[in-house]
Amino acid sequence: MPMSLYQLIYQSYSLIPFEPQELQELLDKSRVRNQRHHITGLLLYTPDGRFLQALEGPREAVRDLYYQHIVADPRHYNCQVLGEGPSETSSFANNALAFRPAQAQDLRQLLAPVRLQGAALLVPRPHTRPELTELLVEFMRGELTTA
Repeated sequence: MPMSLYQLIYQSYSLIPFEPQELQELLDKSRVRNQRHHITGLLLYTPDGRFLQALEGPREAVRDLYYQHIVADPRHYNCQVLGEGPSETSSFANNALAFRPAQAQDLRQLLAPVRLQGAALLVPRPHTRPELTELLVEFMRGELTTA
């Protein structure tokens, strides 16, 4: 029976911005743990200490990583889940943890409300998890341009 895929996307803030060496150590440890638990994903980090991360893998492993480890990590605060749930396809396959540096304006654009067309749809809504995942993949590949 194939393993069901689960995805969780969150953002948080670092108490103190990570130095390059600290960030590399975090990435190295996270990649080892993720490989062991069959988790893939993408981490974006801004110089002012903001994280945006997508995790995918077995439901229990992803939820345990986020709710028992990431949220409990004293190096950051204000963890906010932007979306979570089952996923039909892997967006970050073969990446135990892809990394891409980002700027504050990149995250603003990625998380901006979707602008809908039509007079009946004047109220913007947040991105759905699939829409945000697609934007993250485009950003990871360098295809998404930010203003």
